[in-house]
Amino acid sequence: MQHTPAYESSPWYRKAWPGLLFIPPVGAVLGGILTVILAVQSPNALVVDDYYKEGLAINQQKHRLETARDEQREGLLRSDGTRLVLSLRGSKAVDDGVLQLQFIHATRAELDRSLQLEPLGEGNYAAPVPDLPAGVWYLRLRPADNRWEIRARIKGGKHFQVRLSSDEL
Repeated sequence: MQHTPAYESSPWYRKAWPGLLFIPPVGAVLGGILTVILAVQSPNALVVDDYYKEGLAINQQKHRLETARDEQREGLLRSDGTRLVLSLRGSKAVDDGVLQLQFIHATRAELDRSLQLEPLGEGNYAAPVPDLPAGVWYLRLRPADNRWEIRARIKGGKHFQVRLSSDEL
């Protein structure tokens, strides 16, 4: 008479539990590989190389914003899709000549734009509309002497209207 066990056992590699044990380590390895690929391919544009100079620049920006606040500078910038028109007001006479307007992309420095607004008279300025890809943009308006600065925030597009002021964004 032959003795048979109560159950028939199969080799360990044919059971489900070893496969379940391998899932977390394999997932961790694949996640690590994906992280390295993304880190190598993505630019690190948000990292500042010289934090000391950047800190000094922040103090200059605050001074320009305070000057704009003291002079009650504010502007209304309108775009009809082809032309930008700025109406600039303040407690002091508006005779700053050509103004510099920067369009700063929220996350991608290579998309930043800068243009000059030409005076039309009586505090009005104009310039052609730059090509702005979709996204969030920060606007900075300054005169040629960088004495004051006013700002705004828009979402990309050719048609917009925004109020520029010395309020912190």
